[in-house]
Amino acid sequence: MKPILLAAALAVSATSAFASAEKYVLDPSHSQVIFNYNHLGFSTTYGMFSGFEGEILFDKENPAASSVTVSMPVIEMFTGWKPREDHFMTEDFFGAAEGDLVTFTSTSIEVTGENTANITGDLTMNGVTKSVVLDAKLNQAGEHPMAGKPWAGFDATTTLIRSDFDLGQFAPFVGDEVNVQISVEAQKAE
Repeated sequence: MKPILLAAALAVSATSAFASAEKYVLDPSHSQVIFNYNHLGFSTTYGMFSGFEGEILFDKENPAASSVTVSMPVIEMFTGWKPREDHFMTEDFFGAAEGDLVTFTSTSIEVTGENTANITGDLTMNGVTKSVVLDAKLNQAGEHPMAGKPWAGFDATTTLIRSDFDLGQFAPFVGDEVNVQISVEAQKAE
């Protein structure tokens, strides 16, 4: 349910950036983290984070030398039903206050194909930091046809166990596994 990760995380990342890595900043209007979980076996409940910030140091020639950092305000979570969002912000779950963030910082990358990689990073949520792996794909890198600037787009997926982040209220009846889908666009920084 609060999967985020990542969000961020969504690019091609790693431990350090070399001289050929170029800085890209996330386009908050086209970057989302969507999550879902099983609700009592009756339905799949969805939520999302959008409008968050992040930076990718992207090395096209050596993707393993790239990195990504993302942060998103917990209180910006959207589930489509305000009472659920309000409940997620209580002590039952996040106990969230203004300024509380979900963050992802990449620590390594394993290139798995021409446009794919496993991005490992530290996801911090609800005061707990865990290593997670994002199955990431470079969708496209090139000049944005409207902005006239270098642009890159990435998708990634992962599965989180919410109880690992002290967010396990009502588990196992409400699913402890949270499926996360990430899609981001980033523009080359000037």
